[in-house]
Amino acid sequence: FTVSSSDDSSSSGSGVFVAVGNNGIIIRSTDNGTNWDNATSPTKNNLSWGDGVVFGNNTFVGVGVSGNIVRSTDNGSSFDNVTSDPAITQHLYGVTFGNNTFVVCGSNGTIVRSTDNGTNWDEVTSGTNKNLFGVTFANNTFVAVGQAGNILRSTDNGSSWDNATSPTGTRLRGVTFGNNTFVATGDSSTIVRSTDNGSNWDNATGPSGSTLWDIGFGNNTFLAL
Repeated sequence: FTVSSSDDSSSSGSGVFVAVGNNGIIIRSTDNGTNWDNATSPTKNNLSWGDGVVFGNNTFVGVGVSGNIVRSTDNGSSFDNVTSDPAITQHLYGVTFGNNTFVVCGSNGTIVRSTDNGTNWDEVTSGTNKNLFGVTFANNTFVAVGQAGNILRSTDNGSSWDNATSPTGTRLRGVTFGNNTFVATGDSSTIVRSTDNGSNWDNATGPSGSTLWDIGFGNNTFLAL
């Protein structure tokens, strides 16, 4: 088990790093990743790679297969299962936080959101039946990406979603924001970007061949892997 594995994902808050992975494994580090300990996990279900865990409002939220949502309010020491209404059975792949709202995306166009720190979750209409693999938030805008180049955006805190015109039909897996730019990556080294808050997207030149599973931004640099 490693944080950098394609089967895992990580997030940090309050000086704590948390990583999730297969078989419900959750580990945490309180010393900048030097040492890691097991956190109490309430599930044996796989928790998602990529963007499968996020931190917001002193709460960690992780997502996984069969609609599994877990959360921690004790800085990642222990996690509890939470349920959505109606109960979601689709696989959940990505989670993000913004404007006091957690937003989760998953298979068959599933999008669920919570405005009370992950206690209660409601399903919203996404307008697509395509699998959605990644979601992010910036500039009061949520952006989700997925199968067949699908790109969705919401400017009302995740209540409603619109399709953005995508320049690719290739599966997109990860999305992030930096330097006033949304960037998404996917299969066949696909990279697309938007400089107008997710309304319009263009292809960017990337290396050939490889699948780019996820993307992040820091220190004025985008990094895809």
